[in-house]
Amino acid sequence: MNDARLSVVGLGPGDVGYLTPRARGLIERCDVLIGSPRQLACFPEVRQEKRLLDASLPALAAWLAAHREQRVVVLASGDPMLYGIGDYLSRHADGPLLVVPGISAVQYLFSRLGLSMNDIYLTSSHGREPDFDFILRHGKVAMMTDRHIGPYEIARQILSRGLRRTLAVGENLSYADERIHILSPQHVAREYDMNVVAILDEHYLTAGHGALRSGPDKWTGFPDER
Repeated sequence: MNDARLSVVGLGPGDVGYLTPRARGLIERCDVLIGSPRQLACFPEVRQEKRLLDASLPALAAWLAAHREQRVVVLASGDPMLYGIGDYLSRHADGPLLVVPGISAVQYLFSRLGLSMNDIYLTSSHGREPDFDFILRHGKVAMMTDRHIGPYEIARQILSRGLRRTLAVGENLSYADERIHILSPQHVAREYDMNVVAILDEHYLTAGHGALRSGPDKWTGFPDER
């Protein structure tokens, strides 16, 4: 057993129904629960101290170092080690750290699409400038997006290279207002809520993969090639 008093817990895609029992147990037994307003709102029944996640990660690490005697859980979206806060704290936490993984939004989206993840190229636009020349050499890509580079910017990059691709935009995944849009780059909107994007070449449209053939009624778009 890990004797760490600091834990980073993955919430999964968002809905607490995807939270693992191990993660829930740590949350219930902690002294302080740290997360974003949306994350903390998932646990109205938790009566322990709640603290908003610092905008500055070094400031968070400093606070954690000053409160080593308390059992602290830091909430992370999805899997903490998949472009998440777990990576930062694993390198900067002062003392033992327990990381409890969650289901990532990428895993959730590909399951909803009925697509294998075996051959995906996985990347993120968080705090970086993606190399689209390299990324678009791959036939199946999953990209975690941010406010600066999202579905619209990805679509512009595809169009500027004259490539045939289909985008599956998973918006507010696992929440009641979840929407999954299957679109050609020409029809991608400028703005979406919290999302992850799958970029697929035409092979996945002709091979009859999973829900790309017939999606649930929450889906708002289908490939133009149909």
